[in-house]
Amino acid sequence: MEKTSDDERDPDLVAVTEGTEAATELTRPSGLDRDRILQAAIGFIDEHGLAALTMRRLGAALGVEAMALYRYVPGREDLLDGVVDTVVESLFDDDDVHLEHAIGWQDHLMRLAHGVRRIALAHPAVFPLVASRPPAAPWVRPPLRSLRMVESFLRTLCDSGFSDQAAVAAYRAYSSFLLGHLLLEVTQIGAQVSLLDQPEGDAEAQRATDLTDYPALMRTEPLLSQDKSAAEFEDALENLLDRLERVLHEAKNSDDGSVLDL
Repeated sequence: MEKTSDDERDPDLVAVTEGTEAATELTRPSGLDRDRILQAAIGFIDEHGLAALTMRRLGAALGVEAMALYRYVPGREDLLDGVVDTVVESLFDDDDVHLEHAIGWQDHLMRLAHGVRRIALAHPAVFPLVASRPPAAPWVRPPLRSLRMVESFLRTLCDSGFSDQAAVAAYRAYSSFLLGHLLLEVTQIGAQVSLLDQPEGDAEAQRATDLTDYPALMRTEPLLSQDKSAAEFEDALENLLDRLERVLHEAKNSDDGSVLDL
């Protein structure tokens, strides 16, 4: 392979490899497998953002040539699918998220919602992938991308008295709530929802924006700038569960299990 000079090397690749070159001179990494690659990809996206991820840069971060990765991940698209699966599957390692509804369906959905939010906040740069990658099945809606998790959700509601129609309506409302709220929350802390998104403006300049012609904005700016994400999430989740309680009541009192639109 023809070597390139330092001036010709990709500057982003140089930045990633600087910290690994000394170590890889002494020892080559062992035990490379798909799980290690996916975990490294998640860490890379967390640190550098999705737009910076390439097979070459990920290989450099692992101390191997990019070609070494293709044995385990055929390409970038498979890599991104694996990243989404790995992040979503981490819900099953969350002790606060229960697949079985020991206390009740409200507790089950509350725990699941907080588990998904913990994932979003732990990996804000990865979470837009959870929202946008093609699902494993056309009837699965993000961010609940796991078939096991959707099965658990529907079984919990049906076991609690929801009709099939009411359980599906609840699933749609619940997933829409999570997706909308959490995408908004991760963008507020800097995540890019699209690869086309770029940070706009200068933070200092934004703080100095003249609001003279906007008295209501000027008056409420201290309130608008407060981070109320956690409280808003709790309030919206409780309101949703109250709506689903009404759906359950309607389903139990309907001869055919039909419910009003949420």
